[in-house]
Amino acid sequence: MALLSLTASCKPPSMEPLVHSSSFISLLFPSQLKFPNPIKNKNHKIITCCSNSNSSLPITATPSVGPPVMKKRKRYRKPYPGENKGITEEMRFVAMKLRNIKGKHTHKTVKSDDDDDDSCQDSENDSVSEKEEEGNGDGDGDGDGDGDIWIPSMEGFVKYLVDSKLIFDTLERIVDKSDDVSYTYFRKTGLERSEGLAKDLEWFSQRNIEIPEPSTPGTSYVKYLEELAEDNAPLFLSHFYNIYFSHIAGGQVISRKVSDKMLQGRELEFYRWDGDAQELLKGVREKLNMLGEHWTRDEKNKCLKEAAKSFRYLGQIVRLIIL
Repeated sequence: MALLSLTASCKPPSMEPLVHSSSFISLLFPSQLKFPNPIKNKNHKIITCCSNSNSSLPITATPSVGPPVMKKRKRYRKPYPGENKGITEEMRFVAMKLRNIKGKHTHKTVKSDDDDDDSCQDSENDSVSEKEEEGNGDGDGDGDGDGDIWIPSMEGFVKYLVDSKLIFDTLERIVDKSDDVSYTYFRKTGLERSEGLAKDLEWFSQRNIEIPEPSTPGTSYVKYLEELAEDNAPLFLSHFYNIYFSHIAGGQVISRKVSDKMLQGRELEFYRWDGDAQELLKGVREKLNMLGEHWTRDEKNKCLKEAAKSFRYLGQIVRLIIL
């Protein structure tokens, strides 16, 4: 019994676990311990608490889709008639347009772009034709405006020469004395008319024909030319060219009519040139076209308006012949 008791006393105590598994788990993960909720960024991507902030997944932004962009169609400006040849060709088209008087064409249509003399003749003679039509309107209205009704007077023709001399004197003085570089291209062109007009007026004076003072059409035009020359070279040169342009061909018709009716066939110095007048005018035309290449479209448009103005001023002076 004693041995059994000793053996029983020596029996090691039962090996119960120090901590129950449930208690151990509770110790490691107490019920009060809460895991943080997953963090969501603005794009609703989940970032775990254990992830490295520097190694977050790349975020791809969804592109916003807007309305389709409509491309504007480029509009090209329609070129002006004659623009590809130069400013003088554009002015020639202005002269052709002015041939239409009261809805009628008083002259034949210009057939080619090189017929500068035809359009020039038309622009200066339109004023005479208009006066003829006015004269016909006072009668039975059946007149056709032909050359038979064109009756110049000696007094009126001399007035025309006096006003013409005033205008050409002004043109030559301005281009010779101006400091504007543009005008230097038009000195000594061979088209100058002042000297020839002085000889013609002297011839009339020797025949006891009174030489009057310049009339209102001439003085008004000269004043306008002087203002333009001081303020705007392109506009002045538009008048400069068109005055010679109109006189070279249009003046020939006037000369023949006056010479046949009043001067017994005498040819005046006003209508004579040292050389080919058309070639001299061509030289002026080329220089003006060269300058015109440096002008803006707005300046060219103003020159076209001045071309029309020039023909109207010249028309008033031509009408002096038949007043």
